[in-house]
Amino acid sequence: MVEYEQHGRVALLTINRPEARNAVDGDVANGMEAAIDRLEDDDETWVGIVTGAGPVFSAGADLKAISAGKAGELQTQRGGFAGIAQRERTKPIIAAVDGPALAGGCEIVLSCDLVVASTAAAFGIPEVKRSLVAAAGGMFRLPRALGPNVAMEAALTGDPIPAQRAYELGMVNELVEPGEAVKAALALAERICANAPVAVRETRKIVRAAFTNDDDTLWELTGNAMMTVARTEDFAEGPRAFIEKRPPEWKGK
Repeated sequence: MVEYEQHGRVALLTINRPEARNAVDGDVANGMEAAIDRLEDDDETWVGIVTGAGPVFSAGADLKAISAGKAGELQTQRGGFAGIAQRERTKPIIAAVDGPALAGGCEIVLSCDLVVASTAAAFGIPEVKRSLVAAAGGMFRLPRALGPNVAMEAALTGDPIPAQRAYELGMVNELVEPGEAVKAALALAERICANAPVAVRETRKIVRAAFTNDDDTLWELTGNAMMTVARTEDFAEGPRAFIEKRPPEWKGK
């Protein structure tokens, strides 16, 4: 249910249940966890992209599975909902959204590090419309992405936010025409892959930690990150390539 395609140093992970609006069931959750395992374990792959097949990114949890008493199957032990919402990982993942990403679908997007969306996209956590709560991170990640007041409006009304507004508010990094989200996400991933991969991973870690830690903790994490990078072979390659006026040849170690 989750396809894995290699594009150079970039892995494209596609939720492939278009007949069910890419709703998350047990197969999707386990497939996503396995795909992220593969991404994390492959030293030659530096960035991931998550997208959905068809006109909908993901409609969230499969309500048929929930009504059948299979709600627990929508989570994995390490990844939580959809195999990604609570997953600890090191490599950047970009969400490529070319249609509605609602409820758990929005929470999958919020689990990613960057968002490329087409004007056909929309984001929302409509759980209150069904006497539910957005339990896969949406209620605290959406305020970080949109700001508290806009997120509160979205959470309490359940109404979707168009991609254009999400872009203007900073949730979406790049806004493109319909059908272009994956292409633009691949281009963004290549820009990331031009940089030293260990430095990228350490930088990602600190930026994500900035939302939930105090400055003393962040100074300590930053110092640890610098020491980690200084122990890599790429630490010497960066200045050497600059002096020799050539592109660096990163080894990722």
